[in-house]
Amino acid sequence: MSRHDIKRLSRLTATLTQLQTKRLLTAAELANRFSVSTRTVYRDMKALEQAGVPIVTEDGKGYSLMDDYRIPPIMFTENQANALILAEQLVLKNSDAAFIKDYMEAIDKIKSVLKHSVKDKVNLLAERTRFDLILHRERNSNLLSDLQAALTNFNLTRIAYSNKDEEITTRLIEPFALVSTQVNWLLIAWCRLRKDFRYFRLDRIKQLEVLPEKFAPHKMTLQEFFDKNY
Repeated sequence: MSRHDIKRLSRLTATLTQLQTKRLLTAAELANRFSVSTRTVYRDMKALEQAGVPIVTEDGKGYSLMDDYRIPPIMFTENQANALILAEQLVLKNSDAAFIKDYMEAIDKIKSVLKHSVKDKVNLLAERTRFDLILHRERNSNLLSDLQAALTNFNLTRIAYSNKDEEITTRLIEPFALVSTQVNWLLIAWCRLRKDFRYFRLDRIKQLEVLPEKFAPHKMTLQEFFDKNY
């Protein structure tokens, strides 16, 4: 096998991993990632299809895989997949570039085996999470998994929240994002009582109930939220 063939085989394998990692990929994204032309991407896709990979082409949008096509036998629950996203955010704080590269390649392979429904949720969670080292562990809560699930499934949530004067109010909220500081975790959510976005410290949430009722997703990214409010 020539060096060119080895390089192409490596690219095809990486392309398959990328297709399994994300719900939809454009030819331009793949061309940029592998430093090749879009014509080469088209040829790669044809080669994968000829090899029996069930690629779905959405005109004007990009490429995806049939939902049932994934590498067995690894399976993750939704909470396990969400935990991986937090680990990813922590690794990104590391100063070792090689370590980050190795981890990101590994996490791509892990994401590639997730069902589309879970994959969409972990990608949303990744976009809606900011992480910094929490120094005061005593302020951590045990609500993170429930809030992650409420955020990615768009479940209305009822909380009993204590302010700095220890006055407790009941709020109906629409979880939007999770952010950590060097002190504790913060939840950004639309508060139906205040009719605005509010920050809620997780250690001040005394009770939490994830309701079956759904809310309409907020059509903005976390960065857009920060740009608008700061």
